Amino acid sequence: MQYTQGNLGRIFLLKFEDDDILLEKLATFVRKEKIKAATLVFIGALKKGDLVTGPKNPVIPPEPNKVDFRDGWEVMGIGTIFTNKSGPQIHIHSSMGKKLKTLTGCVRGKSKVFLVVEAIVFELKGLKATKAIDPKTGLNLLRILGS
Repeated sequence: MQYTQGNLGRIFLLKFEDDDILLEKLATFVRKEKIKAATLVFIGALKKGDLVTGPKNPVIPPEPNKVDFRDGWEVMGIGTIFTNKSGPQIHIHSSMGKKLKTLTGCVRGKSKVFLVVEAIVFELKGLKATKAIDPKTGLNLLRILGS
């Protein structure tokens, strides 16, 4: 295990509206506010989009199991944001439900908001961390610096 210590910075309340592309709007906000590191929680609904629901098999490098969803799902989730030289690196996991079905996974691509998503973003200051492509897995993983 590795770790770094930091402090809580600014706190933002965000309201995403119907048809907003969640990850695109979030990345625009992160760039505008010059956020380097943050965590977020959110609730609301997603109209349609893509989710990675684990690997197809537990091998390294993993092959993602991709699932498309549509027709409006209630959603709640949590995520991290680390900005590197390529821009905001957003990693969101969520659970969503529709009728008696449930999906849990990593929100990807052009997932669209249905009606509203409310989010709280907690800026993290002083962390010695970034995101970078891990050569072993090919994934964009957290790197704790100087640990």
